[in-house]
Amino acid sequence: MSAGAGGEGVAGPSVRVEPSTGLGSSLAYLLSRAERSVNRGLATVLAAEEVSVDQWRILQALADGRGHSMGDLAEAALMPHPTLTKAVDRLVDRAIVYRGHDPADRRKVAVFLADRGSDLLSRLEAGLAEHHRAILAAYGTARTERLMLELELLVQSIEG
Repeated sequence: MSAGAGGEGVAGPSVRVEPSTGLGSSLAYLLSRAERSVNRGLATVLAAEEVSVDQWRILQALADGRGHSMGDLAEAALMPHPTLTKAVDRLVDRAIVYRGHDPADRRKVAVFLADRGSDLLSRLEAGLAEHHRAILAAYGTARTERLMLELELLVQSIEG
């Protein structure tokens, strides 16, 4: 298949898409494969600051400054509770996040981004932007935006 201007064609400038069979015909498999590919580059960026992809998701969720319960954070970071607890504990040990009272209900505990966590996110910004630019260059800006929209719509459709 040929590409349109700026690599925005259906299959890209040098990619030939064949009908899929076996695992390649499974949406779940293809989504997992795409996630692994994207996360591989993301992990490389994050490794310079000794941050995992899961930890980065936690930091991004906390970047709004509001503090989050562990339940809300598990949902936002796409992590099971036991895995989240271990990841948050490691971030607390590094003074990147801290636990405190939930502003809405002082009886509950919330997790907050510490100043060191904000500084860490700032240091990661350039590498994350470069990672995003590499994806845009490889896949095309319009196609990437469409894909992100379609994935969001897929999630909304499935989750209701």
